[in-house]
Amino acid sequence: MTQPAGRRRYLDLLRGVAVLVMIEAHVIDSWTRAADRRSRAFGESLILGGFGAPLFLFLAGIAVAMSAGSKARRFGDEASAARTVRKRGLQIFLLAFLFRLQAFVLSHGPAWSLLKVDILNIMGLAIVAAATLWGAVRGVRARVIVFASATAAIVWAAPMVRAFTWLAPLPDAIEGYLRPVPALTNFTLFPWAAFVMAGAAVGVMLDAARTPEADRRINMLLGTGAAAMTLIAYKASFLPPLDPRSRFWTTSASFFFIRLGLMLTALALAYVWEQRPSAGRRWSPLAVLGRSSLFVYWIHVEMVYGLMSTPLHQALPLPIAWAGLGVFCLFMLLCAVMKDRALTRWRGRGGRVHSRPAQLSSPASRLAPSR
Repeated sequence: MTQPAGRRRYLDLLRGVAVLVMIEAHVIDSWTRAADRRSRAFGESLILGGFGAPLFLFLAGIAVAMSAGSKARRFGDEASAARTVRKRGLQIFLLAFLFRLQAFVLSHGPAWSLLKVDILNIMGLAIVAAATLWGAVRGVRARVIVFASATAAIVWAAPMVRAFTWLAPLPDAIEGYLRPVPALTNFTLFPWAAFVMAGAAVGVMLDAARTPEADRRINMLLGTGAAAMTLIAYKASFLPPLDPRSRFWTTSASFFFIRLGLMLTALALAYVWEQRPSAGRRWSPLAVLGRSSLFVYWIHVEMVYGLMSTPLHQALPLPIAWAGLGVFCLFMLLCAVMKDRALTRWRGRGGRVHSRPAQLSSPASRLAPSR
């Protein structure tokens, strides 16, 4: 009988990296002065920050499959496991509206902003869809094929969906989930939900790797495939797109698979890093941020964009904004540490403790987005 590979610390590490990229995207966007926003350095900063959202969605997909697999083994019922993960997705979807309500109250924004479609909205719905697909089929191979097919279908449908004229009569609050609506939409299901589906395919494979050796083998395989995927997608980006309506930075299949290949490479690198002899023996700030990603997201967006930082909004030269980013990241780490200590004290006083699977916590507690 095989034993579980244990907690995937490298997923916490990669989630911590995503947190830093998320904070970078928000701080540089919010605090950089107008004169520097036309510079090449600012553009490159935006490209770097643009990896935060895909990485969180990708990790959300991994969490869907691994959480569902863990619950199925514990419950002995795959239907119940899929249903539980769907509920988590609905919770995240509802949290999106609670987050918007908080921003509305604290920053006195317009009422229509309560219906803004942001990454939590897309993440929640995509998790519901991924959990439904996970429960609809059986077996590792079948699930990987289904999730890979869903990924490709969403990516290649994105340019077509954005061109559909029959979507125009829909209310903006609904249309915004399918394609961009000015001022109302930051993210749409097409193509962003594809990152969740791709992550779910990877999560199915990781969940099936129940020994350390199997875990090593699948990560090395994913890393090798990622290098090939990135190279092929990069070469394809110089060719005419299959759909002439496609735009590279928004709906291009080439750009999607370049990002996916880089994220898979990052996953393999995080795995390799966590195999060093000292791994797990020392305190890891990245792991702390990764385990507190939703908490960090929840508090930092208002700090960066809200009233409390108004004097900094588009007021700093880019180098000073980057320096401010470093200080702010340290502050977020301090907040995460204080939160963990407060929870530890509360639990030590008899507070209720929820048991968690050995490999991965629930998606709702693990995943935080980029604005």
